[in-house]
Amino acid sequence: MREIIVTSARPRLRSYLAAGYALFIVYASLSPLSGWQEQGLEFFAVLSAPLAQTYTTFDTVVNLLAYLPLGLLLGLALGARFGAGWSVLLAALCGTALSAAMEYAQMYLPMRTSSNLDLLTNGAGALAGALLAVGIAQRAWFVYLMQWRKWLFHRGGEVDFGLALAALWMFAQINPSLPMLGNVFISEAARQPFVALPAEPFQWLECLAVALNLLMLGTLLLTLMRQRRAALITLMTILCAVALVKFIAAAALLKSWALLLWMNSEAMLGIAVGLSLLSAALWLPRRGTLLLAALVALGHLFIGFFVLDGNDPASARAILYWHYGHLLNYNGLSQTITLVFPFLLLGYLWRARSR
Repeated sequence: MREIIVTSARPRLRSYLAAGYALFIVYASLSPLSGWQEQGLEFFAVLSAPLAQTYTTFDTVVNLLAYLPLGLLLGLALGARFGAGWSVLLAALCGTALSAAMEYAQMYLPMRTSSNLDLLTNGAGALAGALLAVGIAQRAWFVYLMQWRKWLFHRGGEVDFGLALAALWMFAQINPSLPMLGNVFISEAARQPFVALPAEPFQWLECLAVALNLLMLGTLLLTLMRQRRAALITLMTILCAVALVKFIAAAALLKSWALLLWMNSEAMLGIAVGLSLLSAALWLPRRGTLLLAALVALGHLFIGFFVLDGNDPASARAILYWHYGHLLNYNGLSQTITLVFPFLLLGYLWRARSR
């Protein structure tokens, strides 16, 4: 029975997630995506250079962990079409090939360094993720998860794309440098202890942006789920999960005085307004929900591009006590997702209009 369920599913969601994560790696590897120039390097010389010239344990861990999710997602996607052995081999080869392409491209970026150890550790991370995928696919809880997905959500390729969009939204929102559901980076200057800062005026436009951001995800869930009331519960669960991960990330990455700056009054009021409007939207017919989602996405685009000042991701450096370039790359990626998400949502709504 379990074998029939696994093989009959068309794992588009896994493929979407794997492709999306590969794009994340490309962005993080080539950021800031400028300053391309010939530096007189040869790729064969990079591959044949002595190992561990300027390499640290932190670099090793980061490279392993960066490609492990890619190998996991590729292994799950390929495992539904090929056997376990082939899925591990293909996933490891794809991860290594992507890493080789990134190391080659970095030879033309003066701010980046190509390394053969990066290639080895990235390939090892992809292999570890692929092996982990084989173990997960055989677990009973994974089969039950696939059944739960069929019971809770509609079927169809556009639904898998919508679920991938929801995962993309969550990935951007767990950044502790952004206010809860906000799109303007926190940039408070470092403060002296026991010195009170003057109260800032309430930012109504940021509050509106938070409400629209919540409504984008909420209306997306309304179009994905079989039971509309379950969409509100799912949204509340996602918000709680995002807040928890955001708090943990803030505790690990932010200075102590900035631990709760992501939870401001604009965000709290915006969430309350968004939840109230989404509760009223439960009574809309499907076409009305699609229209509302499109209007919300367009409104968020207008505010993000033309009204709010989307500050530089590097402006959040003052609240971070980590100074590794990976965080700046993640900030830039979060900003890009925030700006691109409404366009992707509009594309999903166009595909879903005929269902």
